[in-house]
Amino acid sequence: MNKHFAFNRMELSGSLGDLGTILPLALAMIVMNGVNPSAVFFCFGLYYVLAGLYFKVTMPVEPMKVIAAYAIAANISVSEIQSSSLLLAVVLLLLGGTGLIRFIGSNMPIAVIRGVQFSTGILLIEKGIQLMTGTSAFQQILGAGEPYLILQNLGILPIGIIIGVVLFMVALLLLDNRKMPAAIVVVAAGFAIGLALQAPETAGSIEMEFWLPSILPYGLPSLDDFGFALLVLVLPQIPMTIGNAVIASADLCATYFPETGKKVSGKSLCLSMGLANLLSFVFGGIPMCHGAGGLASRYRFGARTAGSNMIIGILFIALTFVFGTNILTLLNYIPMSALGVLLIFAGSQLCLSLTDRRSREDIFIVAIMLALTLAFNLAASFLIGIVLALVLKKTSIRI
Repeated sequence: MNKHFAFNRMELSGSLGDLGTILPLALAMIVMNGVNPSAVFFCFGLYYVLAGLYFKVTMPVEPMKVIAAYAIAANISVSEIQSSSLLLAVVLLLLGGTGLIRFIGSNMPIAVIRGVQFSTGILLIEKGIQLMTGTSAFQQILGAGEPYLILQNLGILPIGIIIGVVLFMVALLLLDNRKMPAAIVVVAAGFAIGLALQAPETAGSIEMEFWLPSILPYGLPSLDDFGFALLVLVLPQIPMTIGNAVIASADLCATYFPETGKKVSGKSLCLSMGLANLLSFVFGGIPMCHGAGGLASRYRFGARTAGSNMIIGILFIALTFVFGTNILTLLNYIPMSALGVLLIFAGSQLCLSLTDRRSREDIFIVAIMLALTLAFNLAASFLIGIVLALVLKKTSIRI
């Protein structure tokens, strides 16, 4: 087996680990903000392939969550979303190109990194449960737990909970099964359920529609768009990106791939995401990043090489070329609860990164960061966690 590129059932299974993060956010932005589904998934696919070719280990690709959440909640314009992509590209390229991110990463307390990882894991588990119970923002907007299924309840129980619990138990039993990898079974079973229970009013014929990418499909954003994006979208996103997508991801990759993951560093992750968001601006996608949660998920479901990136990346690109905007109809067949199962396992795997911390001070920092994340957001938790770690280090305070 090539140590950098393997193509087997486990790599296929691991390649599906990001779907629980990508699909709910991307589908919501397509529905609420009017971004082009073909452009979105083409950019995801291309970034998967390029990241795999460069890093040579499994590498997640995800929407930027702070921007996605605000865009969905406030129904902001496509031009403002595009503006945030370009601004983030500039910021990340500067952080990576100047070496500033290396200084930040080398001085970051380990407890703060674990706090980011653990808090992200809990958020993923929470989001997974919301998708299973029908309480996520996207499901509430559409007014149904499983908005694309004809059946919403079975007796007194929501159908999403039933599907989610069954698929969770199946995934748990198959978690280390190499013949029937868990993520493949969860996605395939979910798709089969979607085909069987698709609501007539949301079912669409999956027709071929040849599509090719275009340059700046929405035109150039205005100066007002850039001003709004900088203040409302980009500035709140930067701390979370540095904490989770850069520092926490580089640390986790060093743990998972000490030999084959040497190209993964704070600098390379910044440059990668900077170029990806430039790509997204040009082709009309949405802001993209890496992430510790996606990496944990891909690893837990079996991905060990960049082959997983090539599999999902080429699949996304092929689907956009062949089905065009009809890719949305295809993806809607996967129930929200099936995606929730993937998120729960991704979050639990990420939470286990805490097991190497033993000191009371480190556990205290992680606990405070988790509370701040749940009360406010991960960006605030990251910044306050740094201050708290420095205070404990510079004083005689003992927990």
